[in-house]
Amino acid sequence: MELYIIVFVMGLIFGSFLNVLIYRLPLEISLFKPLGSTCSHCQYRIKWHENIPVFSYLFLKGKCSNCSKPISIVYPFVELTTAMVTLLLYMNYWLNWELIVTIALFYTLIVLSFIDLKYKAVPDYLLIIAVILTIIVGDLMNVLIFAGGFALLELVITFYIQNIKAKITKNKDLETQSALGEGDIPIAGVIGGMLGLHLGISAIFMATLLGLLLSIYNLLSKKEIETPFIPFLSLGL
Repeated sequence: MELYIIVFVMGLIFGSFLNVLIYRLPLEISLFKPLGSTCSHCQYRIKWHENIPVFSYLFLKGKCSNCSKPISIVYPFVELTTAMVTLLLYMNYWLNWELIVTIALFYTLIVLSFIDLKYKAVPDYLLIIAVILTIIVGDLMNVLIFAGGFALLELVITFYIQNIKAKITKNKDLETQSALGEGDIPIAGVIGGMLGLHLGISAIFMATLLGLLLSIYNLLSKKEIETPFIPFLSLGL
């Protein structure tokens, strides 16, 4: 039990670092300058005791100690998610190089997911890293099969949306709309490489159902139509 607590706490610490990646990578901010975290509103240099994963958020009541502007709930959520993923992987893998690579893969997926949620686009190099890590511990053939299958699916659905649905609904905006994002294809390959054919299909089916629920909610609430799919693919995995 004590070892599980240590692993969970380490996951919280790594989750704090993933928050840095999620914030800085899309904005192309250096990971080393500035070294410490700052408030995104007033640029206040956050002190070490204000930067303890989850606990500092609760202690500060979700507000910056300097400007009192709200701190996003995403930060503790990422930390708790990372801690849970780390613990679950540790409980299901032997402590060896395979565990380390798998944890690195899931950390990459967490970063990709939250960047996709915010920007609806992800850095290509993170996708490449995810695929490389999958090839190390997974099956290359299944990576290619799932990625190729998703690429074909994207081609067919996009053709339908742009050429058939656009004419039926007389909506010109659909003429340039794609069914899937470019980042979804390599993540589908990651799922196939890690889970194999049957479990991989189940994971993608689950991801589709979860994504569909959000799409229906957005449609009913008249919010933006575009739904980031990488978070749901990662959750399915």
